[in-house]
Amino acid sequence: MNRLNLRKTILGLLAGATALAGATCANAADITLKISHYLPPSHGFQKDFLEPWAKQLEEKTNGKVEVKIYDATSAFGKIDRQADQVRAGVIDMAIGLNGIPRDRYPAASIIEMPFLVKYADSGSETLWNLYKEGMLGSDYKDFKVLALFTHEGGLIHTLDKPVRSLDDLKGLRLRTPSPAVSAMLESYGASPVGLPPSAIYENLQKGNIDGLVTTWDLVNAVKANELLKYHTDAGAYVAGFYFLMNQKKFESLPEDVRKAIDEISGDPLVAKFGDWWDKWEAAGKADAVKHGNEIIEIDDKTRAEWKDAVQPMIKDYLEGLKAKGVKDPEAIYKRAQELVAQFDTKYHAGDK
Repeated sequence: MNRLNLRKTILGLLAGATALAGATCANAADITLKISHYLPPSHGFQKDFLEPWAKQLEEKTNGKVEVKIYDATSAFGKIDRQADQVRAGVIDMAIGLNGIPRDRYPAASIIEMPFLVKYADSGSETLWNLYKEGMLGSDYKDFKVLALFTHEGGLIHTLDKPVRSLDDLKGLRLRTPSPAVSAMLESYGASPVGLPPSAIYENLQKGNIDGLVTTWDLVNAVKANELLKYHTDAGAYVAGFYFLMNQKKFESLPEDVRKAIDEISGDPLVAKFGDWWDKWEAAGKADAVKHGNEIIEIDDKTRAEWKDAVQPMIKDYLEGLKAKGVKDPEAIYKRAQELVAQFDTKYHAGDK
């Protein structure tokens, strides 16, 4: 082969390789989906939940879909904008807290009634089943709902005053995650203060609040154990969360991509939250122990007294939901109690 023919052969091979590489790159990520959440990138929401979920989706679509995750440090990380960003199509999917902004999901807030839920698996399965049974009315009507879930039974964390009885709550200024939890605190004589997670540390440090009601996980995520001294484990409440997708975006996707999203969302995804929250809570509790904080365990007798004391508040809260468009809140609450009992038996029959 002469030099001219050899040169042509080499150039032809290079051109073919370049074209093949270009085609491979194009096929590697035909679709990019954007997900946002409101916590640090080190949090379990991203490491244990979203990153593996994204990898599953990429694998199931043979690389057709690429997922980009935007955390609290990004322009899309504001807690009060998660659902709005999805609705507007700025973000395709998001994790958010039902109670912020307040009153967006009034029917779903029933899962947050005091002493209804103690465990994340039971709470998550109950909230998801209420949605599947159509009991949440127009909540989430504008979205493709990928999952609904709750955290583990929350604690009362304080700076200087230990909470061992209901009387100890009186006059305390406590950060609250939702209207339902605010109503509970007010019924106990405390003053609820609405704050996003990003503002908790500074307000504790300045003494603007005396503590907060939340999970072990969140106090760890915002490094509040550095300031807190007491943690009262009453399992008094849970907060509800959503994982939502823009409905039009979902419908615009190819059938195989929609199928892949459905296969890794809903029932199989909701079933994972119990183990995830166990892991996240254990890390937060260990951090409190490392800081030498006191953990106050509320026994069953005291917990029952706290539960009895809050019954008028529950009745008033359910009645107030009717003015917010919830058709039969008492029926939802009753069904939630049935489902929680069902899942507690399934997952926690041997627990105290």
